[in-house]
Amino acid sequence: LTGVFFEPGKTFADIAERPRFWVPLILMIVASLAFTITISQRIGWERVVRQQLESRMATMSDQQREAVAKTMDMQVRIASIFGYVGGVVAVPLIYLIVGGILMGIVRGIMSAPVRFKQVFATMCYASLPGLIFTVLAIAVMFLKNPDDFNLRNPLVFNPGAFMDPQSSSKFLYSVASSLDLFTIWTILLLAVGLKAAGGKKLSFGGSLTAVALPWAVWVLVRGSLAGLFS
Repeated sequence: LTGVFFEPGKTFADIAERPRFWVPLILMIVASLAFTITISQRIGWERVVRQQLESRMATMSDQQREAVAKTMDMQVRIASIFGYVGGVVAVPLIYLIVGGILMGIVRGIMSAPVRFKQVFATMCYASLPGLIFTVLAIAVMFLKNPDDFNLRNPLVFNPGAFMDPQSSSKFLYSVASSLDLFTIWTILLLAVGLKAAGGKKLSFGGSLTAVALPWAVWVLVRGSLAGLFS
């Protein structure tokens, strides 16, 4: 676990030989649940829902705002349910989906002899910087006024944290928020891990391209959708 942070090359070479994933996977699920529980107790789901709807409500008519207000209780209940369920289900599901995409690119396109278990284990270990992110985000929740906590940007580690989400372009805000230090850290660790699993048939540049390209496409698609439905 510590080798991921201090000796990633050697650590991911060992992971490629013995692709075990349960410990980092469980740690990330626990971290996700801890983040959700802290949001529930410190911030409150009503604040979370209002923050998510804030930008859209600014452009709504009075009738539309009244309609949203009437369904607020239901949206709060749904958000709380998805918050807890997502902590358990979303983490492994996302890893499976991303692992499948990376497997298709590295093995199917680049012809590197990797196995899915290697890719999935690499995904689990490369996500460990998320533990640091979660600990810092939870600390910020207790240090800041709950009304001032920005769920979309809890930490100031990306350009989007310095932008006003209300007045800025939704596309630019989404893209800027995606350029996060922890995300880039994870991408680099994934590239190191895939390189270790692929051996001599996969260069670091190739593994980095295999990770960064689909991520860039996802960032642009999400930014476009944010701009379209803002």
